[in-house]
Amino acid sequence: MPFPPSPRARSGPRRRSLLAVAPAALALAGCTGGDSGGPAGDGHPAADRARARAARDSEALAERYDAVIAARPGLAGRLRPLREEVVRHARALGGGRKASPPASPSASTSPSASPSPSAAVPDNDKDALAGLAAAEKDLADRRAKALGGVPGELARLLASVAAAGAVHVYLLTEGDA
Repeated sequence: MPFPPSPRARSGPRRRSLLAVAPAALALAGCTGGDSGGPAGDGHPAADRARARAARDSEALAERYDAVIAARPGLAGRLRPLREEVVRHARALGGGRKASPPASPSASTSPSASPSPSAAVPDNDKDALAGLAAAEKDLADRRAKALGGVPGELARLLASVAAAGAVHVYLLTEGDA
């Protein structure tokens, strides 16, 4: 004979379920919350400068990804998703990416896909990935340090983008080459 249901049985999510999902929801809200179409223009000149600098940094990082993809087409499949995330970060920070379409292997020989002088690409895949990982780590560290000097919404966005950069470092250094 089956036992009758407990009078304490509750419907709906349990506390453990909510506690397990809350960090993921907060992380997601950092990237998708609010107006991601441009700068907030909240009247804080320091915050506006920090946002513009962060957008420029993301744009420069995307250009570095473009240079590596153009010089090392075998890495394109691995790097394109990371590059697309960097472009989304630049847009969320108010940047207007000049060349937002990702570089394709067929476009790698065109003059418009030539790398900038500051983004010299190493001769092998391992060093190229290490260079990108170092750039991602440096940028994530700088953004984490800048959190204390900016207002809440921008701080949340910078923290989220810095965390994504740390994940990119992991993917660039720990993934299969």
